[in-house]
Amino acid sequence: MANVLTVSLDAMGGDGGPDMVIAGVEEALLRHPEVRFLLYGDQARMAPALDRHPRVRQASQVRHCEVSVGMDDKPSQALRRGRRVSSMWRAIEAVRDGEAAAVVSAGNTGALMAMSKFVLDTIPGISRPAIAAIWPTLRSESIVLDVGATIGADAEQLIDYAIMGEAMARCLFGIERPTVGLLNIGVEEVKGLEQIKEAGRLLRASSLPIEYYGFVEGNDIGNGSVDVVVTEGFNGNIALKTAEGTARQIATYLRQAMERSLITRIGFFLAQSAFRVLKEKMDPRARNGGLFLGLNGIVVKSHGGTDALGFASAVDLAIEMAVSGLIDKIGADLAAKRRLQEIESAADAASAIHD
Repeated sequence: MANVLTVSLDAMGGDGGPDMVIAGVEEALLRHPEVRFLLYGDQARMAPALDRHPRVRQASQVRHCEVSVGMDDKPSQALRRGRRVSSMWRAIEAVRDGEAAAVVSAGNTGALMAMSKFVLDTIPGISRPAIAAIWPTLRSESIVLDVGATIGADAEQLIDYAIMGEAMARCLFGIERPTVGLLNIGVEEVKGLEQIKEAGRLLRASSLPIEYYGFVEGNDIGNGSVDVVVTEGFNGNIALKTAEGTARQIATYLRQAMERSLITRIGFFLAQSAFRVLKEKMDPRARNGGLFLGLNGIVVKSHGGTDALGFASAVDLAIEMAVSGLIDKIGADLAAKRRLQEIESAADAASAIHD
């Protein structure tokens, strides 16, 4: 397995546990038959699912773990109880030790972030990791970060998020210079919190190879005005949950409208192909998976309540980021930022001495 791309999985995470995870691996193997997997979890609980999916058994190594992290466990509790022995911890360790190129878990988000920071550490220059989500837009897709890793961010941290999100967009979308916008309450430069205005000023004046668009508002996310939307975790998480809730609300309205009368049922039957396209575009499973940016390794968080198709999407994301060399790209961009800051500081010092 050392000569092929390997992904480690916390097989006990999520509402569906091993049944969902292993069925998701089956789906992922249809698109990535060359990839191999390390499955961490209770061997007895995984066995029935592996019997139903012999292809997964053939493409995987099973590593028994008696301890699993509960969805309601506090991160501190998970660290104390699951350190070094839980399926989540050991799946992350596989990335640290070079046995796997990425790790995917549908388990407890807070525990996954805490363990990932502890095991993998952050990339030099990053103080606070971010969770990046793929967002469907009228144009195509965008990346939004942070959607819930940390609450609050200063101007420098927002710039770090911009650098990491831009690197992810290059890897995911194949765009040479993705556009980056800062989420704000208005596009005018005088609006917003001071840290957001300061981040905007620094990005406009910076020599970093970032295509800074400016401030964007909430409606710009769905419009696809930029490739990367940068915000801090509190606002990002509210925006994400609002969008998910709105999608479910629209789906419910449509279903109720279609069932209202015989005429609407006939109309639904005649427009099935159009509604099928709409359903595919609004299906959250197609974009399932939040990427933890800022760590020395690729960690993808799958939604805990997803099914096999959704988990396969999270595995797809992990594979794509590993193959594209995301961590190296982020490291190089952050190193370039530090060099520019050193040059600018030296220039400012020289100017002060001359004056």
